[in-house]
Amino acid sequence: MADNGADFMRSMGIATSGLRAQAGRMRVISENIANADSTAQTPGGDPYRRKVPTFSSALDRALDAKVVTIGRVRPDMSSFRVKYEPSNPAADASGNVKYPNVNSLVEMTDMRDAQRSYEANVNIISATRRMIQRTLDILKS
Repeated sequence: MADNGADFMRSMGIATSGLRAQAGRMRVISENIANADSTAQTPGGDPYRRKVPTFSSALDRALDAKVVTIGRVRPDMSSFRVKYEPSNPAADASGNVKYPNVNSLVEMTDMRDAQRSYEANVNIISATRRMIQRTLDILKS
């Protein structure tokens, strides 16, 4: 039983780390979506720059297992979208306005992927809890 208990805890710990990582990913994606149409605060300035979350794995010594963590959130250095809008307060001297390098369609696709990964980890935790309960029920009988 000790090995099964450790396996159950390891499974729950790994899935929990996945939940945290995907929740962090969804926060970054949400920020990107929220700022998709923002402009710079000053004329000719740079607008919001899309952020890209990274993941890393780490050894959880208590679980004796590798877990996933949200890593560094780095800026996406791709070009800003530029539109000619001379009446916009954020326009430069040529009348061009820079908009964030955020593609809402890409962000929504990433969000759906993150949600599915999150749900998969929730399902692992639920299945593990059911197995623990069944094991306890067997031991009681």
